[in-house]
Amino acid sequence: MLKKPESKIQVTDLDGGRTISEEGSISNGEVFLSEDGKLFDGTLEKTICWKFDLRILPMIAIMYLFNALDKGNISNAKTNHIDKDLGIVGQQWNNMLSIFYIPFVLFAFPLSLVIRRFNAANVIPILMFTFGSISMLSATAFDYGSLMAARWFLGICESAFLPGIIYYLSTFYRRHELARRLSIFYAAANIANAFSGLLAFGVFQIKNSKLQGWKILFLIEGGATVVFALVAFLYLPRCPENSHFLNQREKDCARWRIETDSSAKSVGSVSFKDAVKVFKHPVAIAWMLQEIVIGVPLNSINNWFPQIVQSLGKGTVQTNLYTVAPNVWGAVALIFLCFCSDYTRVRSVFIMIGVAVTLVGFVVFGCIDTKSHLGAAYFSCFLMTTGASVSSVLTSTWYNNNTPNENRRVVISAIGVPLANAAGLISTNIFRAKDAPKYLPALGITAGFGGAAILLIAGILAFMIFDNRRRNRRQGVSLTYKDVPTSELAEGPDNPNYRWMY
Repeated sequence: MLKKPESKIQVTDLDGGRTISEEGSISNGEVFLSEDGKLFDGTLEKTICWKFDLRILPMIAIMYLFNALDKGNISNAKTNHIDKDLGIVGQQWNNMLSIFYIPFVLFAFPLSLVIRRFNAANVIPILMFTFGSISMLSATAFDYGSLMAARWFLGICESAFLPGIIYYLSTFYRRHELARRLSIFYAAANIANAFSGLLAFGVFQIKNSKLQGWKILFLIEGGATVVFALVAFLYLPRCPENSHFLNQREKDCARWRIETDSSAKSVGSVSFKDAVKVFKHPVAIAWMLQEIVIGVPLNSINNWFPQIVQSLGKGTVQTNLYTVAPNVWGAVALIFLCFCSDYTRVRSVFIMIGVAVTLVGFVVFGCIDTKSHLGAAYFSCFLMTTGASVSSVLTSTWYNNNTPNENRRVVISAIGVPLANAAGLISTNIFRAKDAPKYLPALGITAGFGGAAILLIAGILAFMIFDNRRRNRRQGVSLTYKDVPTSELAEGPDNPNYRWMY
């Protein structure tokens, strides 16, 4: 718990906004007492966060933007007839999209252990360099098989990218600071979807007798990714205590912040046996199931949104332009809801809000004649993008917040995030060519998964409230997750002092 100083000062609790005086009353103050007797004030914490924000967030936001571009540009390429140019017909297109997710799931776990072992700031830029190179090579695809091969290797290299970034950020920020930071870089995916529409619009205007528009698109986006990966490798800090832009006092405070409200005391080695213990608790399994059911709406947006918008009856150019505004709105909604989640210290409720709004969007779009009710149909596109990314970001934040052990945290992200993306296997196979252009069965199935997600999240929330109260009754105390330093919680829920953050 909190350590009481000998002198009459006030000590801030883990909520970061209250202080407990020597007599134990709560009041306003800005002094923190670490276990080794060092004093840190709230102003120092704000300075550290600001420095991390300026140094880390813009860089990883751009990195993730390129990641989203290289993963999702295949959808834009289809509007430029890549399928016809390569002789891809019928189910082959769905197979080509599906093949990406197999290595994406299989390789995320081992590559995430490599990230934990050799430092995320070293490994993630290398992965980025590799998938950028593969994206460029995709421009040389000459038939169905060659594009399948490119998508397979792209899936390998992108598999641990997002889990690695989530883990990386969790080593710099407190639990209640994480969601809004994740939202800022994750919003880059929404912006990428909007930007890819604009970029595709521009590229497809280029008239080149030797290169089709989709080839130029792959070359431009892949080349930019490769260049930026080199910059990221040189620029990203490796850990808080070794960040050269912090002075020694700031480094000490940065390490203390993480040990009190993010991670258990750092374990130097990577232990596979310890890491997989995270799945001993049923809640961890429920989170993995949650990743799958929220992943269907997310991947329906990521992989099929241009085709959904195309059912409005617009041409190739206009379709790409029509995808811009909903994706920008999705980024705004993502940031807003994640800031609200951090402010209230609540994850589950905001996940359900996001899923519910997206569900309504799919239902409305499926229930109306889109060409006759163009305004309502386009508005429902904004509803679809409102919550798709929010649910994914806050779900990842939720289980990272509740997993102080770093070995286990990197593993649960390495399994959870790919499972959400593996739900793309479902979305790619429910959007069948014979159902075009409305894809009505797919819209209904996607909405159904959204409903299942809401029920599952509500069940997890109910258990966490019940379990926290049960633990308090057994110990005769009234504790929340904010009252127990994470440095003491390496064993997670097995520790009787553990409390769920819900």
